Amino acid sequence: MQLPVRRLILYAALTLSLSTLAFSLGSWTAQQRMALQLAENDVRIDALQDDVARSILRRREDAVVPSGTDGHRQPDVVSADGSAHSAIVDEVKRQLQAEMGLLPVQLLRERRESFVELNAVDNFGKTSYGTAGYLGNGYFITVKHGVIALDDTQEGREARRIVSVTVRYRNRDLPVQIIDSGDANVEVHKGDWAIVRARGEITLPPLTVDTSYGFDFAEPIFRLGNDYSKGIILSTGYVGQHMTNGLVTCLTDGHPGVSGGGVLGQSGELVGIPIGRMQGDYRFSFILPVRDEMFRKVPGLRVASDEAD
Repeated sequence: MQLPVRRLILYAALTLSLSTLAFSLGSWTAQQRMALQLAENDVRIDALQDDVARSILRRREDAVVPSGTDGHRQPDVVSADGSAHSAIVDEVKRQLQAEMGLLPVQLLRERRESFVELNAVDNFGKTSYGTAGYLGNGYFITVKHGVIALDDTQEGREARRIVSVTVRYRNRDLPVQIIDSGDANVEVHKGDWAIVRARGEITLPPLTVDTSYGFDFAEPIFRLGNDYSKGIILSTGYVGQHMTNGLVTCLTDGHPGVSGGGVLGQSGELVGIPIGRMQGDYRFSFILPVRDEMFRKVPGLRVASDEAD
């Protein structure tokens, strides 16, 4: 009787190992496919903008304007050095980006550098991961539930505490100190924000903050976050509705790990942070618009209104 049982255990272990290997391989393949798709999309968007811009320019060059009253027509004048041609192409591309809800690819790549992976460990040894956005001078903004335990204390059980928080910078885990936080005692709350600071020199590009962003219905937004702890990944979406609790709904990916990341407006400023999703639905996210009180302890903050002046 012992032999069949041992074989059964062996077969079960082998099946479990194969299943785990298949799952890991599938996840890796999906990530590679996603990265390739993003790169192909970048190329297609650039090509589309160039084609449309040059098509509009050709139509403008073919157009003629009346000269005096003799009925003769003359073509528009274009400078010999091509500077006017380039200026018109750039302007048309800019208008297309605004109309189509696009941001320049280079700008998105630059903003991506302002976000880092955030990791935490609690007193039970459980790890969690999220995202943090760099504000300058070593300060980062993230979600409160990523750095402070908000779980309800259960009777007869030790309260959960987060005992270690780090940010991933240049392949090193830097410990951070909590500087400020909101008044949230549950997740997905308008007070679910925190400011942390890492010691030492950090050369990441700081974000510019826009606390006056309106989040108009159907306006396109861009979300950057530590998607499934696989690095900072871009996702696009559209604004839904303003909720009575101060949050905004958005149709964009709400995968684990993106909490504390950045929501960018049309000019690339930080306008909000993703803090949660609809239960069971990864496509429906909750966004916390940034506001002045969040940065009351952040010196040298870059603010959109200041740069405009």
